[in-house]
Amino acid sequence: MSLTVQQDAPSRTLNVRVPMSVYQQLEALAQATARTKSFITLEALSTYLEAQRWQVEDIEAGLAEADQGEFASDAEVNAVFAKYDA
Repeated sequence: MSLTVQQDAPSRTLNVRVPMSVYQQLEALAQATARTKSFITLEALSTYLEAQRWQVEDIEAGLAEADQGEFASDAEVNAVFAKYDA
């Protein structure tokens, strides 16, 4: 994932306490890639948030379907169980 952050975009400072081993890995990666620790941290955090976003959206969509009474039929559920020998 390539991080694209506008230079003039508003930002906030976030202080996070991390284990020494994580900090050392961050420092080593920053040095090896000629990037700042802030850049690498922002890229890692952005990647994680994007990975989690789709899961939250799927859960919310499933809850909305359930609220509307949209459930799999007994036949559909049994077909999935049969497919996986469950």
